[in-house]
Amino acid sequence: MHDGDLIDLDITGIAHGGVFVARHEGRVVFVPDTLPGERIRARLTDTRKKAFWRAEALEVLEAAPERQPHVWAAAAIDVDPAERAGGAEFGHIALAHQRALKERVIREAVERVGRLDLPVDVAAAGDESQPESPDGTGWRTRVSLHVDEDGRVGAFAARSHHVVEAPDLPLATAAVARAAAEVRAGRARPGRIDLVQPADGRVRVLVRPDGERRALDAEVVEERVGDRVFRVDAGGFWQVHRLAARTLTSLVASELAASVGALDPEASHLDLYGGVGLFAATLGEAGGSGTRVVSVESDPRATEHAGENLAEWVGARAETARVDRFVAKLAADASARERERLSRGVVLLDPPRAGAGRTVVEQIAGLAPSAVVYVACDPVALARDLATFAELGYRADRGIRGVDLFPNSHHVEAVTVLRR
Repeated sequence: MHDGDLIDLDITGIAHGGVFVARHEGRVVFVPDTLPGERIRARLTDTRKKAFWRAEALEVLEAAPERQPHVWAAAAIDVDPAERAGGAEFGHIALAHQRALKERVIREAVERVGRLDLPVDVAAAGDESQPESPDGTGWRTRVSLHVDEDGRVGAFAARSHHVVEAPDLPLATAAVARAAAEVRAGRARPGRIDLVQPADGRVRVLVRPDGERRALDAEVVEERVGDRVFRVDAGGFWQVHRLAARTLTSLVASELAASVGALDPEASHLDLYGGVGLFAATLGEAGGSGTRVVSVESDPRATEHAGENLAEWVGARAETARVDRFVAKLAADASARERERLSRGVVLLDPPRAGAGRTVVEQIAGLAPSAVVYVACDPVALARDLATFAELGYRADRGIRGVDLFPNSHHVEAVTVLRR
């Protein structure tokens, strides 16, 4: 068979990355926009490899009971695949089943890649006082729109850089969606337009024309987690879901308390890939006003804000450095007394999507902390790093707690505590 051929497939599984699994004459075929239990008609798009093919779903022949009308009409299966908006790969699946599938992805990644058997669960963001919306929409406080050479403004089509002029943004908050409509009505140069809604509710519109560097004097906004205020550049990193920061910090604090107990304020704690200090503050609150914690982040602007955000803890500081270089230098220069403090401390890491990697994991284990808290945004990278930690004597005895911070998409966040 060749690219462009039509084929009927039975979907039997799910793979990491928002695609689903079928088989044709023993060969794996990866297909988006479907779900296990369905029979679909698809068009082959990549038949170059012997091990697997890729295809695009065109029609549902037999629907699974969990299929629902897509929450974003621009991404529905009845839209030409080349024009389907990206970013809502699970929007055609009932919300509870989305979480079951994400749990399955994490578990299978840990079993297959990490060779580990760990309990996994995935819960919604928020709580009774601030719940998730019933259909998993209205949560994005940050959205990037793209402008092509013809002046079209919209989202990228799935797995491409083709701009789709979708008339709505159901995953965005109402304020961001309104701002997007105003942006689409205007004229913009080719590039990107970021819409950012911080805690004050006012949407900032950040225009990023192609070929122009980001302004160094970015507006500083405030984000809130409970009663605590964090300063961050409007264009800097902050969790996208309106309830994410509160949900994650609460989960980290509860898992740490259940696994470690009271945090030793006299020990030395590290917050690696620390951003503006969100999790360093979580460690500080767990240990009290005298907590010794260092936030390490390669972005100088984020580090500057972290220093301000952590000012109430006399033992806290923020360092601008690459994590691997910082940990290597710490291991080389630490005195016997500092090593003893590190051995009683906690290392929290929230790496980018690629994970921490073997070198950083080995460096962390070399410091011999009493516990490691891993906050992950990629199940396969998490599984790979957990396998390395396991080789070095660190185990996630309480399992993995997933949080659905990206409803109607394939992304999922996870937290686990490893003990030495």
